[in-house]
Amino acid sequence: MPGLVVFGRRWAIGSDDFVLPGAFELFVRLVWWVGILVLYTVHKGQFNCPGGGLLHIYLLILLVLLAAIICVLSALVYISMQGTISNPGPRKSLPKLLYTRLLLFLPEFIWAVVGAVWVSDSSVRCEKTVINGVFGTVIASWVIIIFTIIGVVIVFDPLGGKKTFYLTDGVNRNLESSESGQLLYNVKNTATRVWETRIRLLCCCIVQDDDHRVAFTSIAELFRNFFSDTDLVPSDIAAGLTLLHQEQDKMESCPKEPEEVLCHSPSSLMTDDLDVELENAAHYMLFAAAAYGWPYYIYTNPFTALCKLNGDCCGNRPTDSDITGSDRHNFHFGSILKITGLQYRDFIHISFHNKIYEIPFFVALDHKKEAIVVAVRGTLSFEDILTDLSADCEDLTLEDVIENGFVHKGITQAANYIYRKLINDGILNQAFTIAPEYKLVIVGHSLGGGTASILAIMLRNSFPALRCYAFSPPGGLLSKSLADYTKHFIVSVIVGKDLVARLSMPNMEDLKRRIVRIVANCNRPKYQILLRGCWYEVFGGDPDDFPTELDGRNEDALTQPLLAEESLMVRRSPSYNALEDESHLNSPPRYPHLYLPGRIIHIVEESSSRRLCSSDIKYTARWSNETDFSSILISPKMITDHMPDVVLKALNSLSQEHGSCISC
Repeated sequence: MPGLVVFGRRWAIGSDDFVLPGAFELFVRLVWWVGILVLYTVHKGQFNCPGGGLLHIYLLILLVLLAAIICVLSALVYISMQGTISNPGPRKSLPKLLYTRLLLFLPEFIWAVVGAVWVSDSSVRCEKTVINGVFGTVIASWVIIIFTIIGVVIVFDPLGGKKTFYLTDGVNRNLESSESGQLLYNVKNTATRVWETRIRLLCCCIVQDDDHRVAFTSIAELFRNFFSDTDLVPSDIAAGLTLLHQEQDKMESCPKEPEEVLCHSPSSLMTDDLDVELENAAHYMLFAAAAYGWPYYIYTNPFTALCKLNGDCCGNRPTDSDITGSDRHNFHFGSILKITGLQYRDFIHISFHNKIYEIPFFVALDHKKEAIVVAVRGTLSFEDILTDLSADCEDLTLEDVIENGFVHKGITQAANYIYRKLINDGILNQAFTIAPEYKLVIVGHSLGGGTASILAIMLRNSFPALRCYAFSPPGGLLSKSLADYTKHFIVSVIVGKDLVARLSMPNMEDLKRRIVRIVANCNRPKYQILLRGCWYEVFGGDPDDFPTELDGRNEDALTQPLLAEESLMVRRSPSYNALEDESHLNSPPRYPHLYLPGRIIHIVEESSSRRLCSSDIKYTARWSNETDFSSILISPKMITDHMPDVVLKALNSLSQEHGSCISC
């Protein structure tokens, strides 16, 4: 549903979004009205106390005012329940009801002030019960007024005025004129400034330099481009995600075609290779997890971690020249020691330095695998998030590498930083001087996995035997040519329906279009979709049948032409990019396709038997193709499947299962 237009501007709320909040307020108002009525009835004729006359008038007018508000709220909720997301015609009278409801806030505010004055008057000598009742009424009035103001601030769209102007008049404008070109420029600039201000406020606690300002502008333009061509409110997106999840589960429950099953059947050679790589991945995932330091160690050992770190870590510290960045109380390094099981003398270099495009890493000797391990930390700070979101593409050009191509800008800059440290500061030379026969292995999780992959590409010519293990790396990382080039030395590990591994701008555009299609074609009211979706997520059950707007319905019942998919994707608006005559849904992609690095191991949950105090989850793994991750899957586990402890648990489970099979 396009955003509601009231007071001449668009708001980030739809006309069908008043059902649930309106019903809750209606319930509160009804209880309140009944309570005041009982209070007035019981004490009728007992208002002879000092200040009682004013109290009598106060309660009478309050009863009338509450009755009027209840009537308006009832009509508001009823009208908001009508129609569907794509058929707002039955709700066309809602703005008038909304104006009426907002007008009633004025006498309610005045009466709340009167009640507060009456309660605070020391000359009032009425019964204690009456005073407490009025006091509760005053508090309830102010609470509702405050929450209403907060709600208005939340749904306020800073660009609402400009969007409304161009949505109503933009079709008839000559977009080639210099005036329209200037308007287009102004609106885009305004949208970028709004997003930039939001990002600055979110990052207000970090020191901001030139790199931050450049990143803020780049990310703001990215958000402006992504969100500017849709006219969906947040609740529409929530409803769309709910419907997509049920549609996805319904498709997964269908039996697969024999050809599809056959194409996923691995050969014995690939299976043997998979077992070896799973064993290696389970080993090196410890290093990738250890790079997170004490937050990961405390997260995985919440009851004992602090005691162990306080007791054991104070003496185990390499010389100051081996560590850069701050490690207060030695917790980071102590956690790395605990997780990896290495000795402090096994560490060549540890960097806890963290800025935008500069992420922590460590270099250590792994005697078990005879490897020099470079472990890169994943996202753990606001600076890391800014690095993640700097998702523009840039060219990666390396000498003697034919397969040059596009890469993720922010992650590439982070890889360049670590590359300079390793080569220019002589860290790798120092490591190979100590262990010249060891091989080089680069590992990382999430942002660290993406950085490790690009770092491996940069170091490949100098170290031909190099190996890289990228755990849950971002999906929008490498162009197809570079992704194919890395299959010789990089292994990516993805668990389940991990969101980050499928996160790229083309995939986000695809998700946006899927949401638009499913909400435009569903004939259920939004409140039913959300309530049914919450029940499905919490208690399970059968997925919905997804009826379309025209299924089983007389066309005469439609009081307004349906909003087509193109109507939900804003067209011909200078504040947007979609100025072509054809539908935006059919326009070419504006972002190049980027893929996961290397060969991909996909681990999925095969079965789960949950007991009272524990859960036994069985996993299965197979080699997968980068095209299998070309669509974002909606699932309650799309975030948890990305967490490093879940990845490590899955790898350990598969490694132990393989070991037990060999022993048998």
